[in-house]
Amino acid sequence: MTWIYLFLFVFATFRLTRLIVFDKITGFIRQPFHEMVTEPDEQGNEITYLTVKGKGLRKWIGELLSCYWCTGMWCAIAVYAGYTLFPQVAIPVIIVLAIAGCAGIVESFMK
Repeated sequence: MTWIYLFLFVFATFRLTRLIVFDKITGFIRQPFHEMVTEPDEQGNEITYLTVKGKGLRKWIGELLSCYWCTGMWCAIAVYAGYTLFPQVAIPVIIVLAIAGCAGIVESFMK
């Protein structure tokens, strides 16, 4: 493995993790496991926060999908397994995710 592959894997894992945990486009994946709760604080302002639904497996998946670090670990495993098991399919996907990850990082610095 070369350094370029390591950088590709890092940026692809970063982007895939953000896609799953934060992006609106994948909200349908999180919706069965998360609920947004709104409550007033002492000053009367509404505070919105995320709660995990259910028990057992449903709660476990909800916790996983709300934890950037946990999801990142599983995404890293998926990226590397895809590269190892199905390189012809995984490498183009990894490259696209890595480019998008780099673009997202650059965009955050430009704000």
